[in-house]
Amino acid sequence: MTKSLRARRRATLLGSCLLLGLTAVQVHAAGAPSLIPLPARYQADGGKDFVLKDAARVGGNDEASRRVAAQFVELLRQNGGPTLAVAENASKAQIRFRLDPSATNPAEAYTLKVSNTGIDVSASDDRGLFYGAVTAAQLLTDQTPGEVAAATITDAPRFVWRGLMLDSARHFQSMDEIRKLLDAMAQHKLNTFHWHLTDDQGWRMEIKRYPKLTEVGSCRVPLGDAGRDPATGEPRRYCGYYTQAQIREIVAYAAERHIQVIPEIDVPGHATAAIAAYPELGVTGRKLAIDNQWGVFPNLFNTEESTLQFLENVLLEVIDMFPARYVHVGGDEAVKDQWIASPRVQEHMRRLGLKDEMEMQSHMIKRLEKFLEQHDRRLIGWDEILEGGLPPEATVMSWRGTEGGLKAASEGHDVIMSPVTHMYMDYLQTSSPDEPPGRPTTIELRKAYGFEPVPAELAADKRQHILGLQANMFTEHTRNDRNLEHNLFPRLAAVAETGWSPPDKRDFDGFLQRLPRQLQRYRAMGIHYAQTPFQVDMHDQGDRSAGTATVTLDNPLGYAVHYALDGSAVSAASPRYVQPLQVRLPAEVRAAAFFDGKPLAAASRFAITAGSLLTRDDTRLGLCPGDGKLLLRLEDDGPADGERAVFNVNIFSPCWLWQDADLAGVSAVKVRAGRIPYNFQLAHDEPSRRFAPARTAHGELEILADCKGTPLVSVPLPSAPGADGFVELRAPLHAAPPRADLCIRFTGDTRPALWTLDWIQLETTH
Repeated sequence: MTKSLRARRRATLLGSCLLLGLTAVQVHAAGAPSLIPLPARYQADGGKDFVLKDAARVGGNDEASRRVAAQFVELLRQNGGPTLAVAENASKAQIRFRLDPSATNPAEAYTLKVSNTGIDVSASDDRGLFYGAVTAAQLLTDQTPGEVAAATITDAPRFVWRGLMLDSARHFQSMDEIRKLLDAMAQHKLNTFHWHLTDDQGWRMEIKRYPKLTEVGSCRVPLGDAGRDPATGEPRRYCGYYTQAQIREIVAYAAERHIQVIPEIDVPGHATAAIAAYPELGVTGRKLAIDNQWGVFPNLFNTEESTLQFLENVLLEVIDMFPARYVHVGGDEAVKDQWIASPRVQEHMRRLGLKDEMEMQSHMIKRLEKFLEQHDRRLIGWDEILEGGLPPEATVMSWRGTEGGLKAASEGHDVIMSPVTHMYMDYLQTSSPDEPPGRPTTIELRKAYGFEPVPAELAADKRQHILGLQANMFTEHTRNDRNLEHNLFPRLAAVAETGWSPPDKRDFDGFLQRLPRQLQRYRAMGIHYAQTPFQVDMHDQGDRSAGTATVTLDNPLGYAVHYALDGSAVSAASPRYVQPLQVRLPAEVRAAAFFDGKPLAAASRFAITAGSLLTRDDTRLGLCPGDGKLLLRLEDDGPADGERAVFNVNIFSPCWLWQDADLAGVSAVKVRAGRIPYNFQLAHDEPSRRFAPARTAHGELEILADCKGTPLVSVPLPSAPGADGFVELRAPLHAAPPRADLCIRFTGDTRPALWTLDWIQLETTH
């Protein structure tokens, strides 16, 4: 849409986001460290502290222990600690690792003891020893770096599956970014990397037997400005895939960190990229292009024997690349319309004695499950694979809530809990206007932390089937690494603690006290974690006639907020916010959230004037009542490179709500609107779209009081916006009540483009 970024009326961030002076306070008992995830048992021993000296060494009692000792050196460096040397003789080391295969500790468990002579870590397997190294690195980068209180930690994970799914199909990540995420997973004691490598928008994995899967299936042309070369205007393709050598490199890198890599090959839906490469795999026989839209597509693999053989041949190469026991086959969101309309599929179902299309899908899943079992692998799929019947060996990943997981576990299937309600990292984490593109259904840090993977109603003898939990990072709206890391961190720390720590030890308030130290470790690792949970948000309610405003400040996580009204920098000595502020206009409010006397993020500055009270951009508006709702925080389609503007849009009904607008003395209204591509496939949700009927050729901008009655404003829309992608529309406002909920909407079905609101401004006669 835009040739340059629009100016947004929002908070201005003061200073750098990387506040290196951040420290944490003690948590739980006096002297207890800021560890994430929280260990199963921490016991202060009361002896003298261990103080790390410049000449300190790291050692192990055998080759495996020395290997972990070398990994500890890297873990400590990543966390911002010093770089230590590995001693040739473990007896001369101050941080000592010991592998004891005769110990009866459970898998992944370890014991860590701190005394004045050093830190001793022991475990019965190398995984436990590695996790002890992770804890030791955190201890040495805690409140007083290099100084650790005498204590004994006895630790083991609650769940065997502690996972993160990354979607590399919608947007492609570099090898360096994948390695960076694996390092972060290891620092959180996560042990499963679920790699979503195929979907409608891209096939990202080299399959040597079928080269067109990557030659054709790994490229698409995005819609709008992003799909055109800015110099020539020619199509600009978005491409990327991992060679088999690169995949093996990632698998080996993960294995060194005790992370299994689970590949996902979607069947029978999310198959457009594969069918575009090999049209004979599809149902309709039509040649497809790699799609540049998001959503749920109708394209399915057909049910022919040749297609099943294709899938088995693909799986043979997948098995060769991925040594993990599990292979994920998708199974989700497979809209059956093409199968229903296909005489060949229907005849195939009759020959097999299948009563409906869900049983047809189950037939395919069972075929693949048997094939994987023959090759010493286990099938895993999203919870839709339950529909139509499922072989007992299959594992279910429950995403549409926990109900599917409850049903599967009750039937004796192993389950990973990954509900969209708590574990989807592409959902926004705050309501801040500074959030990146995503789904504005908010999964705040508290909600992610509060998820309990084992349903209370699950019978006690079935609870062992809950293998664990997993965070899912789908990337339709996440095109760069910075936004990816924003979405994952710090919520991934909450997921890690739920997966590792005993449920009776978990406490969100305690987690918030330990979190600032973890942020410091993120900065040391170069992780661009989300700033929005640690910033201050502002809401104002003005009285223009009196020249005053009521200002409400809050931090999404409830950290203490300090503010300044006199233009000075905000510090811990500034007044603490305890109740709404009454200010005279014009006013400038500066505010920041603090912990242990240090700011958690850069200060925010809010300018409040008579003019600002008359203006709202889309991020400060709500959704109109009554119509269908599918709110997305959408990125502009241009520029082709670099930062893009972001808009809040209800794609089911392009209508925005300004609640309780003060219309006294308002004589006119001005709106800035633009158009972005409408790139969504909605499948059976399409009827939920609601278009107010257009009365002119290109529709209208309408403004209604309380979303009903005759519009206060109705202005015909142009056929296209201006050269900058926007149009400004101004109209008189007649017969308006003194206050009203204003609904601002665009009429008519304008697809394949979508009008979106940038801002609305009320104009007064004085």
